[in-house]
Amino acid sequence: MKALFIGGTGVISTAISQKLIAEGHELWLINRGSHAMDGARTITADINNETYIAEQIANEKFDVVADFIAFRPEQLERDYRLFKGKTRQFIYISSASAYQKPLSNYLITESTPLSNPYWEYSRLKIAGEELLMKYYREEGFPITIVRPSHTYSERKVPVGFYGKKCSYQVVKRMLEGKPVIIPGDGNSLWTLTNSKDFAKGFVGLMGNVHAIGEAVQITSDESLTWNQVHQCIADALGVELKAYHVSTDFLRACGQYDTDGLVGDKAHTVVFDNTKLKRLVPGFAATIRFDQGIRESVAYLLAHPELQVEDPDFDAWCDRVIAAQEEAIQKIKGVQL
Repeated sequence: MKALFIGGTGVISTAISQKLIAEGHELWLINRGSHAMDGARTITADINNETYIAEQIANEKFDVVADFIAFRPEQLERDYRLFKGKTRQFIYISSASAYQKPLSNYLITESTPLSNPYWEYSRLKIAGEELLMKYYREEGFPITIVRPSHTYSERKVPVGFYGKKCSYQVVKRMLEGKPVIIPGDGNSLWTLTNSKDFAKGFVGLMGNVHAIGEAVQITSDESLTWNQVHQCIADALGVELKAYHVSTDFLRACGQYDTDGLVGDKAHTVVFDNTKLKRLVPGFAATIRFDQGIRESVAYLLAHPELQVEDPDFDAWCDRVIAAQEEAIQKIKGVQL
């Protein structure tokens, strides 16, 4: 199979690229060259340099083209111009956050309506899906839409809420014995999928004639509460978790940090029915339990100082939020501070 990925070295896509190369497929990547991928042919460029990309692939055709970084409809219009007639399948990475909020049924399938008034990112993903389905219906453009939920890898530790940089500051707070903010009461269910498991489902959809014109979600069947997620991270670090619960509304009111992703996604219970994926990819199973996979992520993070990006502003903000809530509690109790 000859495949081209736009991106291909991110949290979701790295494991897919590695799996394809290991299986002997021909893989091309279009990216800015931030991360090397041995065994792949890389076009080092900005995908938005459409003329240059068109020149580079002028004499090429692909079995599969997948865009891992597009989230605006105009970016997919660009992809359509570049790859119409050049690929047997175009895969768009959408998002499970596009499903309706709040849900009308706790169990999410591909037929769950798409509607998210709280998060622009999700609305853009919906618009992208609608555009591609139009190209499929009217032009026969061979699209497959993939909807991941929260996918993690060894390069990213997933947490419920973090600042403008990365999740490391939350990990650092755990290591320092400081309280960690968990939105809400921490008891809503969440689904986390290891990128290696995601890769198995994704590669199974590549070149799959039955996936053309379809939207498919790829997630684990395991659900955990946010309290359990953070406890697993603390256990992997070998420290005590000092969970501190703050309502999503209070976090939004405190400002400074974007909470649209909380209101539009993480604050909601999500449980996925992967029947459709298992029908299209017989034998698919997500086999990496979160408490096992997170140990690898934590070990990798601690062994790579370049990933330990501190966020002192967010750290201080967390302290202020916690202090403010504690002060309010003591005032209500009538305790003189």
